[in-house]
Amino acid sequence: MAGAKAFERVVIRAPNWLGDAILALPAMAAVRRALPSSELTMAGPASIVSVFRELTAAAPDQILELPSNHKAAVAALAAARFDLGILFPNSFRSAWQFYRAGVGERWGYATSGRGLLLTRRSKKAGKGGSRHQADYYRALVRGLDVECAADELPQVDAAPASVERARRLLSLVHAPNDGEIVVLLPGAAYGQAKQWPPDRMAALAARLAVERAAVCVIAGASHDRDASRAIESWLRAHAPQASGRVIDVVGRTDLHALTGLLSLASVCVSNDSGGMHLASALGRPVVAIFGPTDERATRPAGDHVLVTEPVFCRPCMLRDCPIDHRCMKRITVDRVFDAAAGRLPPALAVRA
Repeated sequence: MAGAKAFERVVIRAPNWLGDAILALPAMAAVRRALPSSELTMAGPASIVSVFRELTAAAPDQILELPSNHKAAVAALAAARFDLGILFPNSFRSAWQFYRAGVGERWGYATSGRGLLLTRRSKKAGKGGSRHQADYYRALVRGLDVECAADELPQVDAAPASVERARRLLSLVHAPNDGEIVVLLPGAAYGQAKQWPPDRMAALAARLAVERAAVCVIAGASHDRDASRAIESWLRAHAPQASGRVIDVVGRTDLHALTGLLSLASVCVSNDSGGMHLASALGRPVVAIFGPTDERATRPAGDHVLVTEPVFCRPCMLRDCPIDHRCMKRITVDRVFDAAAGRLPPALAVRA
């Protein structure tokens, strides 16, 4: 990497979404290797950059949680006096903040009309074919003369404190300790169209609990509470015998507790979400349910099973379905159960 020794203080502006931050890890790790003697800071929203406090190959020396207020974010960046900033988001705002903060060198894709704010532009690859989002970030750093292997997968190891936090939470909610943990992520930040119907997720949890003696943990952010309440309501009405083995911790986990929880899971069942990518990066088998989004671009890395329905209208990339949500409603509980059960240890006893 030409001129790398001249950069003493380097900042990487992380993507604004958890899934993208996970998928960017191989590219970020490549930057870390290219700048071994630089002090590397990872900057971004607090809810996202927390993941870099876990164990990753990006290995930043510092974490800078940027305030949502524009002026405050600029002030935080300016105070650190960075020599080089590498922009992983495509937004004009992120480049403008680097420029206003006096970051000496500003590198990234010349997107969103921000080309004049950059001191070095990475060339975007052509639009031919469908490319995975992780490759988009690999191409970003390669365009900056940073070597980045094509086969390196996103990888996160949960910090011991995160695992302990998850264990304390499971104890607090009286989760049974006599079965494999299956984490179910019923929500999705992008919109309801990405969500497999909650009654299907509830029926899946009931079957895993009763037929495979699994401990099913429903997890997610506070905005997923509607889905978790619908799951609890279905279980009370249709499968009360499973309720003791289906535990709801939605809204009760920060990113560290979620990381620890996922690291303890035997399998994770998820819609297309940031949690899905985190589970995959932690090396957990993932059953990924895709509806309106394009699995060719955002499928999880590593050991996963994709569950999709080949309807004419997908991937539409819409937040809300204008018709009958057939891409999700035609995915049966049997299909997802078989995929999840197939990732559980074969010796797991079936309850009588």
